[in-house]
Amino acid sequence: MTNSTDNGMDDGTRGGTTLVVGGNGKTGRRVAERLLAQGRAVRVGSRTGEPAFDWDRPETWGPALEGVDRAYVTYHPDLAFPGAADRVGAFAEAAVAAGARRLVLLSGRGEEAARRAEDRLRDSGADWTVVRASWFHQNFDEDFFLDSVRVGEIALPVGDAVEPFVDAGDIADVAVAALTDDRHIGRTYELTGPRLLGFAEVAAELSRATGREIAYVPVTEAAYLAVLRERGLPEEFAELFALISDGRNAHLDHGVEEVLGRPARDFADYARQAAASGVWDVRG
Repeated sequence: MTNSTDNGMDDGTRGGTTLVVGGNGKTGRRVAERLLAQGRAVRVGSRTGEPAFDWDRPETWGPALEGVDRAYVTYHPDLAFPGAADRVGAFAEAAVAAGARRLVLLSGRGEEAARRAEDRLRDSGADWTVVRASWFHQNFDEDFFLDSVRVGEIALPVGDAVEPFVDAGDIADVAVAALTDDRHIGRTYELTGPRLLGFAEVAAELSRATGREIAYVPVTEAAYLAVLRERGLPEEFAELFALISDGRNAHLDHGVEEVLGRPARDFADYARQAAASGVWDVRG
């Protein structure tokens, strides 16, 4: 790529804009904040953005890409959902054609469907980096499990399986490094936290952080599907738990340390900080 220093770092003078697709999400919001703190121009890619970006409306992609030279790409709701690979591939081709060759894709560990999206990104001709992440710490305080923690019971169909939960801040730091340092082009990084945790251990950490009892309750997949239907949520969410329950991701990787030169953030540190914010306080 042009306009870079000899050591591969972006020199900050090109004046380009980074499109952060999903810029209001857990990692996208943090990526945007970090880029802005570096004095870089950012465009938030969302349905409420200016211009709007909508994965379901390809006609919005062109206006969102205008004047952009790189993009952080997250797919909602998940790369494992039907049609994700085709849309990511089509977007990557549109981005390259519009001059945004530098693409960093947030992917998932162990997801076969996500691998297809990665392949489509690579085939687009982009200068790509893939960031594969395990489940986020922030699933417990920003959405997904937030209400469960507040009521004191996390009921899931994962048995005693373990997961190396990773912090969204670590993911964002890696993504920003990949967006701004050409040495990460053509690399795939696997990101995890520093230890494997079962949901019973997660509940214990949350209990210590909040000072009240939070229990993990194993349930069957059929029972969990019934809950999803009752809440009007896609049944594909249940399939994501197979990534934990079958053990395919029950190992640590060191992408955070490889890219950032420091250890990944531990779940206990995250839980203490989140608890101090009051997000898990029981609502009256």
